[in-house]
Amino acid sequence: MNLLPFPNVAAFALPLGILTIILLMIMPIPALVLDAFFVLNIALSVAVLMAAMNAEKPLDFSSFPSVLLFATLLRLALNVASTRIVLVRGHEGGSAAGHVIEAFGAFLVGGNFAVGLFVFLILMVINLVVVTKGAGRVSEVSARFTLDALPGKQMAIDADLAAGLMTADEAKARRREVATEADFYGSMDGASKFVKGDAVAALLILGLNVIAGFSLGMFSHGLDAATAAERYVTLAVGDALVAQVPALLLSIAAAVIVTRVSDSRDLSGQIGAQFANPQIWLPVACILCVIGLIPAMPQTIFLPAAALAGLIWWNLRKRAKQPQEVLEPLPKPDPSKISLDEVSDNTLVTIEVGYGLVHLIDDRHGSPLVSRITGVRKQLCQELGFIVPQFRIRDTFELSPDEYRIMLGGVPLGGDRVLPDKVLAIDTGDKAVGAGLPGEPARDPSFGCPAVWIDPGQKDHAVAQGYLTVDAGTVIATHLNQLLSQQPEQLLGPDQVHDLLMGVKEHAAQLVETIYPQPLTLAAITRILRALLKDGIPISHPQPIFSSLSDGVQATLDHNVLVDQVRASLGALIVGKVCSPSQPLPVITLDARLEGTILQGLTDPTSGEPVLEPELARNIGERIASLANGRPAGSCPPALIVQPGTRRAMTALLRMRAPSCLVLSIAELPQNQPIEVLDVIGAEAGGDLPSQATRNHIESIAA
Repeated sequence: MNLLPFPNVAAFALPLGILTIILLMIMPIPALVLDAFFVLNIALSVAVLMAAMNAEKPLDFSSFPSVLLFATLLRLALNVASTRIVLVRGHEGGSAAGHVIEAFGAFLVGGNFAVGLFVFLILMVINLVVVTKGAGRVSEVSARFTLDALPGKQMAIDADLAAGLMTADEAKARRREVATEADFYGSMDGASKFVKGDAVAALLILGLNVIAGFSLGMFSHGLDAATAAERYVTLAVGDALVAQVPALLLSIAAAVIVTRVSDSRDLSGQIGAQFANPQIWLPVACILCVIGLIPAMPQTIFLPAAALAGLIWWNLRKRAKQPQEVLEPLPKPDPSKISLDEVSDNTLVTIEVGYGLVHLIDDRHGSPLVSRITGVRKQLCQELGFIVPQFRIRDTFELSPDEYRIMLGGVPLGGDRVLPDKVLAIDTGDKAVGAGLPGEPARDPSFGCPAVWIDPGQKDHAVAQGYLTVDAGTVIATHLNQLLSQQPEQLLGPDQVHDLLMGVKEHAAQLVETIYPQPLTLAAITRILRALLKDGIPISHPQPIFSSLSDGVQATLDHNVLVDQVRASLGALIVGKVCSPSQPLPVITLDARLEGTILQGLTDPTSGEPVLEPELARNIGERIASLANGRPAGSCPPALIVQPGTRRAMTALLRMRAPSCLVLSIAELPQNQPIEVLDVIGAEAGGDLPSQATRNHIESIAA
């Protein structure tokens, strides 16, 4: 028999507590149960105070406004219940309203209800005028300042996200924290009114109990005035004190929360650490000693207190002088000794800047260039599929003040000149006809577009005319991204490949064991992955790559064969980068006799790859470049389909002449990919289009 699980008890705790509070207000309860609820109220107040003191920051106790509301309702419900018992059974005296009220009314104030009234009034003044009023003012100011700072905090989060300093999940968490902080201080501003209203209600309830009890005692129960005052007023004062002590504790907790400063320690640790300074206690000891030496002062109290303060100062001073850790003296540097760190640079990518650009990497100015370069590194990691080594930024006097240079393994990749106090307005082809901007002419270093360095105040005007505006840090970061994206294989080393293998091993351990460390070494796998990156294939999905290698190593360990097999298995990924599966792929191919001539011609003795004759290479490159450049804007770039043995030679040829043209072998073309034949290079029919027989032959091979 299937049994339904019991419901979560915690989900019903709060509704049950609210129902109990309502029952306390409308139903009479025995004195013993009332005593239990009084003890529960005091324990709850102490627990709330301890939670407020142990919170490291206010948001750690974000439920405090709601807790304060329910605690106030519980205390008011107990006031109503105790008032009912005091008025109904107060003529009996003693423990008629419970032992807790009796203890507060008799023992704590010595049975003198007049003293109890004054004590209650003093507690009321402390709670209402001092603690509650101050906490309410702090809550109001904190809520106002928090709401005013909310837009700025949101903009800072958006800026850090755009700069790549945090992930999208981290940005969501920070936005949630900022919104919660604003809601918390707004709620605390209103919750402070609960405490103030509770204090006023306690004063009214005390007056009602005194007047109504005195009248009932004399007219309903036939007591004389002295007896009625002694019994009813004593119980009323005891009831008021029982409620006022937890109210004062909650007021203190509210003041602690709103005056709390975020710290890694709780309130006790924070205050204790800040009072552990020996310079605080020596003046205290001296002042107490001077006061104690005055003849009219009680020396038996002041002098021991001065001695205690002096002892605290002595112990703290002694502790401060003790070394926290015994450190051996560092040996003096030998000027004749040269370390390896002084002559070698272990950073793969280095960005060098002139001294005029140093403020772009200075922490005091927000280091905008550092944040943008960090964003570039994160973007490269996501695009390539491995952790790109950290970049290094350093200043050098070898460059002009406003120049920068990008180095890869000590080899300069590129550089240019930027004006740090200007904005670069780039003409991307969308500017209005006849538009122009006053400034220093330049060219965008990343893509060679004409540009102008303008003043920051002209930025809005430039955008309105169709220019793309970027600051100096963005210019350098974009140029860095463009240069490194052209050579992604240079960023991949054995360390990155090892991390990649270990990451895949966590999910597919047996797959990794089939290829690493045997039969493929770490160097062999690195070489294969570098070849894929050089061909523009990301390794962000390494499991299919390793699965293909696992199949290929069963037959051969030849590097080129393994690369071809991996490329064939990733054909859909390669083609999908330029053309969707439902869209025809523009295809260019070589005539069969021309391709046979290339394969049977000269070969490179080191690699065994075919070598194209210069004139033939020029003709093929120019023909394919003209076809690629003649494609309409926004259309798919063409793909050159060749035999596997010709692919590497044609890839090297077109990498410089027609980089947008994709080079594929027949085995890499997906079977379900529709194609559109553009031309057959070297066909006898000539012209821009092949004959129908040739077209049918190509389409049958590609299919």
